[in-house]
Amino acid sequence: MHDPWGDTFTAEEQAILAPFVTNLDQPIFGLRNLPEVVKGALFSRYSRSDKSLRRMLLDEFIQAPEAGFQAIVGHAAANGNEQLVATKQAEAFYERVLLGYGDDSVAELGGAHVACEGVSNIVAKAIEDSRLGLDPLEKSTRYVPFDRQVAGKYRYHRVAEIMQSPHAAHYEQTLDQLFDTYRNLIEPVQRWVQSATPRDAKTSERAYASATRAKALDLLRGLLPMATLTNVGLFGNGRAFEYLLTKLASSEHSEVRNVGVNLQHELDQLIPSFVKRAKTERGAAYSQYLATMRQAGAAFQPEIAASNDLQAVTLVEYDPDAEAKVVAAILYPHSDQPLETLQGWARNLPTEQRSAIIRAYVGERGSRFHRPGRAFEETYYTFDFLADIGAYRDLQRHRILTQERQRYSVVHGYTLAPELEAAGVAAAYCAALDQAAAAVQTIEADFPAAAQYLVPFAYRIRWRFRLNLREAYHLIELRAAPQGHPSYRAIAQQMYLALRKIHPSLIEGMQFVDLGEHALERLAAEQRFDQKLAERQQ
Repeated sequence: MHDPWGDTFTAEEQAILAPFVTNLDQPIFGLRNLPEVVKGALFSRYSRSDKSLRRMLLDEFIQAPEAGFQAIVGHAAANGNEQLVATKQAEAFYERVLLGYGDDSVAELGGAHVACEGVSNIVAKAIEDSRLGLDPLEKSTRYVPFDRQVAGKYRYHRVAEIMQSPHAAHYEQTLDQLFDTYRNLIEPVQRWVQSATPRDAKTSERAYASATRAKALDLLRGLLPMATLTNVGLFGNGRAFEYLLTKLASSEHSEVRNVGVNLQHELDQLIPSFVKRAKTERGAAYSQYLATMRQAGAAFQPEIAASNDLQAVTLVEYDPDAEAKVVAAILYPHSDQPLETLQGWARNLPTEQRSAIIRAYVGERGSRFHRPGRAFEETYYTFDFLADIGAYRDLQRHRILTQERQRYSVVHGYTLAPELEAAGVAAAYCAALDQAAAAVQTIEADFPAAAQYLVPFAYRIRWRFRLNLREAYHLIELRAAPQGHPSYRAIAQQMYLALRKIHPSLIEGMQFVDLGEHALERLAAEQRFDQKLAERQQ
């Protein structure tokens, strides 16, 4: 058999290679049944060798005695313990391969799946704040109720420094009251939702029950505090994990730092060569630098009177020359002119002609998944948001942008959904939130960082976004969809209206923005799920 590089593999070599590649004779193939350390080392060699990947795998790994390859992936590894020991023994060999490559991007060649269970929302947000190279998936507050107890106790993080202080009882009493209220209101709120939106004949009982339950949990999630324990699944490459470990080590929260230590221990068993620098002097120095930078910023408090502005969405900054820049970027790949020249030409075009070029570029979008191209990355917008923490938790997951938040606090008050007033539960809901605010204000005098664990999701937080037009298309159309939570749908809708006002020609193609209100956001999605189930049964 000949591969595209002219290598000839004997029948015996083909048999050896077959378990580790998806095909033996095509130019496009994948690797399988290989540990991350092997794949990472193999690809790092790939960029500096004239050999094909299959030939390199055979010659320099499988048939190299010092690689310990057979002990790691061969039949000798009869169980996980043997394989782990073999991997440790072979680690030195692979590190020698990797040491020849100073580029940090080599650490992107190995990845790992990790579960972080029973961590607070403080930790979850710290993890999810990493933008690139990590893909987090968090336990949903819409589909899973958070009222379960373990050994008679609600599942929230008990901050060590508070539990060892005179505030311990106050802390637990406050959080217990929040969870008690949450638990006690789920059934009555769901009954009210069902009475307000009766099931019609075309909706199955399953879809209706699921949609009304999701609506009730959406309405009540504001009672959940930042101390609420959740689960976060992560897939990421070594470089991203290494940076995450460094950031976690710099946190002001002991829980976050402890999670980082535990995460390092687990990654050392999965992709040790790619995350080892996080625990070196270099990693420690970087963590200290991040902590010092945060502390330096906190030391400067501007002398500005407190603002009473509760506007949810503020477009702070945009480029008045955006239209011409986008037109120039559209034409740039099809021209031999410098970008600056094209921008000057575009500025002198009549408005109607610029709009026609943009309209033709966007074309006929069949769905929101048909996103405009990179020319729409030429212009940026800066937004300032003031909304409940629940909305922040959802929008924070968008990573192709710059975002930063202020502290979790109670200073901006909380939001109250009108449905809770209509359901007759607003008094109990607000009483629990008010009690939490009082506890925050008491405890933060001694523990300003730890007091953030007490802040419920209903309280408002400020955060900023800086994103380009292309990402704005994605974020706004996704988050304005009918099945979304009302709090972040309102933000996406206001973003759309603000952009349409200043740049109508650029926003014209953003045609999948739902500006309506929907009583049961999840009902249509549940009905589609029923349809898929019926099709599968047929």
